[in-house]
Amino acid sequence: MTINKQGIARMMREMQREFDKHPIQVTTVADAPTDLRGVERPTRPTTITYNGPVIHGGAAGAQLAWNNTGTVNQQQTRNEQITPGFEALAQAVVSTRQGLSAVGLSEQDLQDAEAAADEVLTEVTQETPDPSRLRRGVAALKGLLAPIATGLATGAGEGAQAWAQTAIEQLGNAAIG
Repeated sequence: MTINKQGIARMMREMQREFDKHPIQVTTVADAPTDLRGVERPTRPTTITYNGPVIHGGAAGAQLAWNNTGTVNQQQTRNEQITPGFEALAQAVVSTRQGLSAVGLSEQDLQDAEAAADEVLTEVTQETPDPSRLRRGVAALKGLLAPIATGLATGAGEGAQAWAQTAIEQLGNAAIG
């Protein structure tokens, strides 16, 4: 007698395809839990899903795309409260960040400017924003925009110089703690 290894492998692949189409769910019930006095408490059955993602711990705000075909689009919107007194700074940074991609920054400078803007925006939502972090972030944004505002940067789009000058002015006028 000989074992047909190819036949077994084919059968296992076919079975796996079926399992993938119809995941197996096993409901288990443990002994009824009791309180300290030995009185049974009502319980719900536990469902175990095989062939699926397992998340341990909290997953608040998490997004999961699993076993999909094609393109998956996910989006999250966060609404943060700006600490009172920092609204003008937040508005200046938001308006600056929105226009960054159109002024002709290099890819690295664009990433640095967006990161600096995001750091400032994160900081102004803290209960007590750190003024030194805010100053560093604003200084980084202004420094990255300065070559465009002064006309030293090549490849900047039309109107980019005036926009960069306005952005630097708005960032400079916004109060930092």
